[in-house]
Amino acid sequence: MKVLMFGWEFPPFNAGGLGVVCEKLVKALASQGIAISFVLPKKLPINSCSCKMVFANNAKIPFKTKAINSLLSAYVSSKSYQQLFKTTEEKSIYSNSLVGEIKRYAIESRKIALKEEFDLIHSHDWLTYLAGIEAKKVSHKPLILHVHITGVDQGGGSCDPEVYAIEKQGFEAADLIIAVSGLIKNRIIEHYGINPDKIRVVHNAIDIDDFPKLNYIHSLKKAGKKIVLFVGRITLHKGPDYFLEAASKVLEKDSNVIFMIVGTGDMEVQMIEQAARMGISENVLFPGFLRGEEKLKAFQMANLYVLPSVSEPFGLTPLESLAQSTPVLISKQSGVSEVLSHCLKVDFWDTDEMANKILAVIQYPELEQSLEENGFQEVRKFSWQESAKQCIEIYDEVVEKYDYW
Repeated sequence: MKVLMFGWEFPPFNAGGLGVVCEKLVKALASQGIAISFVLPKKLPINSCSCKMVFANNAKIPFKTKAINSLLSAYVSSKSYQQLFKTTEEKSIYSNSLVGEIKRYAIESRKIALKEEFDLIHSHDWLTYLAGIEAKKVSHKPLILHVHITGVDQGGGSCDPEVYAIEKQGFEAADLIIAVSGLIKNRIIEHYGINPDKIRVVHNAIDIDDFPKLNYIHSLKKAGKKIVLFVGRITLHKGPDYFLEAASKVLEKDSNVIFMIVGTGDMEVQMIEQAARMGISENVLFPGFLRGEEKLKAFQMANLYVLPSVSEPFGLTPLESLAQSTPVLISKQSGVSEVLSHCLKVDFWDTDEMANKILAVIQYPELEQSLEENGFQEVRKFSWQESAKQCIEIYDEVVEKYDYW
């Protein structure tokens, strides 16, 4: 089976979890016989992949590709797009608005769809929905949308009207929808009025062999201060402000704790200032965005990883933490809470309970050890091969229905 897949980030050029999901899913699908042409908005020097890379620009690249230069990038917003547009020297190439650029990308993707051979279309997240719709129009092939997050989640309950309109248009045009969690499935039903029979849930996964243990780091856990870790984009729906509120309450009872906030985002400066106002700056570190071995070291140095998300469609980082044998405390408002048992859970808004559970882990070694051992055994059961298998079953379902229609 041949799949034309639309995405907007791919490792090592990724700013978040979506790119990781795309890479791992593509590799697992390819290993099970699916041929994928992966379309990105712009040329990137990706030299190793299990699929054919197709870039939406006209430059020559070291692949047999078709190409659109675009300013679309990971986690772009209307505001950040305007900033990019102001700084580019080639304004005649790009649209002067985010939605305009998404529509231009869709038009160019339509040209790609006319030249590629494929059996179905698989589009990841709202930036590519219009591209998927245009590809469907010209190819008359079925369209699957893969929903990793909605505008409602990103907006903390509200949504940009233009984003909402594109999402709803995509959901209605899709033949089937893949949601990364039951939480996201319910969001699509409740906020966008989509028939639940149209939605399938495929949870994200992890391959334990991708996360080798750097055992020498464990000795650092036994000396000095306790470390509580946050890893993710420092933005509204990730709940970094709730993490700091809980940190302040923990430090009132135990000053021997360091809170490390790994990542970047639009709330980074706000969080640094908030830590200062709270008088806890000496106990809060902001090392910035980490990847690779540096990220693994951060997980292994920590006594506890906290995911305090206000709304988290899935959440790969708790699985990455458990792969390093570091216990996790996760928001009940996260998709990953649907598939993890050996962890602590809390409502994101209950910072008193969050603080209590952090203190319990760092003050009772037996609890930390139990969560560490059982969590590691649980995460070993996860596999991208299983997620890919479920996607292939959805591919077969939609192609069979499409042929019948």
